[in-house]
Amino acid sequence: MQRRFRSALIAVTAFAVLATVAPASGQIKVAVRIAYLEQQVDLPPTLSNLDPLPEDLGLAGAELGVKDNATTGSFLGHDYSLTVVTVPPGEDFLAAGRAALADSSLLVVKAPAESLTALADLPEAAGALVFNASAQDGRLRDADCRPNLFHTIVSYGMRADALAQLMSKKRWSDWALVEGSYPGDTAFAEALRTSARKFGLSISSERQWVFDADMRRNAAQEVPLFTQTLGDHDVLVVADELGDFGRYILYNTWEPRPVAGSEGVAPRAWSSVVEQWGAAQLQNRFEDMAERRMFSEDYAAWAAVRSIGEAVTRTGVAEADALRDYILSDAFELAGFKGRPMSFRTWNGQLRQPVPLVHPRALVALAPLEGFLHQRSELDTLGLDAPESACRAFGE
Repeated sequence: MQRRFRSALIAVTAFAVLATVAPASGQIKVAVRIAYLEQQVDLPPTLSNLDPLPEDLGLAGAELGVKDNATTGSFLGHDYSLTVVTVPPGEDFLAAGRAALADSSLLVVKAPAESLTALADLPEAAGALVFNASAQDGRLRDADCRPNLFHTIVSYGMRADALAQLMSKKRWSDWALVEGSYPGDTAFAEALRTSARKFGLSISSERQWVFDADMRRNAAQEVPLFTQTLGDHDVLVVADELGDFGRYILYNTWEPRPVAGSEGVAPRAWSSVVEQWGAAQLQNRFEDMAERRMFSEDYAAWAAVRSIGEAVTRTGVAEADALRDYILSDAFELAGFKGRPMSFRTWNGQLRQPVPLVHPRALVALAPLEGFLHQRSELDTLGLDAPESACRAFGE
């Protein structure tokens, strides 16, 4: 098993470094040990290699979160450290999880859904807080939820609901759906079908992408013929979570129609085109540190570490059970640079948060959109609401 450890103590700005002498006693009052655990997976090849994923995807967000926590923590005598464990494909993830849990009861995890539930079920994890920063699977917020498993990444359902709200506002009520063949494509496509029913929209035609030809040369010939059979529709919705074929559908459709979903107007947890609500400052801090733009997984890992930091700041302790109680309380709020305070759903551990709808160069809208109301929070119009969720682990 390969383990990659980075510096346990992450320096921030010169001001924060000077502040580490506080409090006046000079003593560390609370030591907050956080473990970042990643299971690497082999991704299938895609048609284009123009957008390679960064090697530190997710991890860079956790590191920025520790820096941000340290800015406040240095005044309060709170010392934050981050240990990083990376498990290569095929190696023992649960053994790495046990080792991480022996070091810390606060875990931020980037791993597939099956690995997350297995980790949460370990006896060593019974009293831990495990933050899912990558898996969007709806079942983790539904029947397969765990009481120690929280989610800072948005779900497929939250993203699909955000898109459906925008389509409803624009009265693009008749969809055509093109779905890829990979598991993420299937999961997002099913979430889109659910959202269409939820918001009174219709999917009049569906096709699965089955081409294995080089679309870099053949898109202009193949895509019009492929989309010609979709019939009349208001918008073409694409489920292509790997970024494999969707880019070749844009501007090559038989009918001149907008494209949305995984391409075109896309619902994301985060995007570099989000600039309002202080988001530009977050982007700048991230880019100065990581020398690249921030992705959704980076944002989710940052939000997980910041949630821990906010709870420690308010409670003055670092024990997982006390932090869990505070995080699920009405008192908890996280400033997430998306225009609204964010909090965790008490019925399944999902971080309720706005979902930006973006194209590569600008923000189109921020869901929930005006007019979509809820008796508790408009943010709960996105994803599984309490009556819809089969999660019972949280006691709701």
